[in-house]
Amino acid sequence: MAIGKEPGQKGVSWSNIAVGAIMNMFEVTTLGQPLEVLKTQMAANRSQTMFQAIQTVWSRGGIAGFYQGLIPWAWIEASTKGAVLLFTASEIESGAVSMGVNPAAAGLLGGMGGGIVQAYATMGFCTCMKTAEITRHKQAAAGIKPPSTWAVFADIWRREGIRGINKGVNAVAVRQCTNWGSRMGFARLAESSIRKLKGKGENEKLTPYEKILASSIGGALGTWNQPIEVVRVEMQSMAKSAERGEKKTIFNVLRYIYKENGIKGLYRGVTPRIGLGIWQTVCMVSFADYVKAWVKSR
Repeated sequence: MAIGKEPGQKGVSWSNIAVGAIMNMFEVTTLGQPLEVLKTQMAANRSQTMFQAIQTVWSRGGIAGFYQGLIPWAWIEASTKGAVLLFTASEIESGAVSMGVNPAAAGLLGGMGGGIVQAYATMGFCTCMKTAEITRHKQAAAGIKPPSTWAVFADIWRREGIRGINKGVNAVAVRQCTNWGSRMGFARLAESSIRKLKGKGENEKLTPYEKILASSIGGALGTWNQPIEVVRVEMQSMAKSAERGEKKTIFNVLRYIYKENGIKGLYRGVTPRIGLGIWQTVCMVSFADYVKAWVKSR
């Protein structure tokens, strides 16, 4: 994965901040946001099939419907969370490796630390607003004209303040910790396995295809925590439910979803999330390696 320091490098690698921001902006502006919208649509409307979810998103303006919430929230989030993730994970991973931790465990620790820091530092309010933007159509179904994104922001701020804007941030932190810990840990493990299968030494470079394959494995396996994502979407959804209640703790919402939709409800949207996880890991691991190498060569 090569998000740590280069051999012999001392001190903090500040360039990872810029690389992380660039790569996350690229990821979300290409395939990231459409997959995010589809995943959120299915997680928020657990009775819909994937085809029905695609139809619903398409009905909001065709292709533009799949980029709902991209501007400004997804761009704001991507430009900050990518920087925080890559920088924090890099420092933790390189520190772990220097203490003799194996690459897979170091990747796991780096990803977990980076995920937690990015959640609390940058993602709470942006993820909340993106989800509110994507799920506002539920109000329309009840005969209420959905407000604009900025009106939603102002209303939440007026009623609940900073805590309302960061609603669901604990679920986001759990998700990001397990997301990137799993993705980076599995990707590192896959890289080591590929090296063994190919008879390559620990310091030999993998081919671009091998790096993308390792990242894809890490991204796909990292979706085991889909129930946490479904809980996060439900906690941040604009929809109201008397049965769910106003006190939305992680465990209360988890129990509510299981009661309403069973175990399948906790895994709604897992298919587009596998695609999203693969794309995010390829961008933030494999592609980021090449960008980092280019930056260091300048």
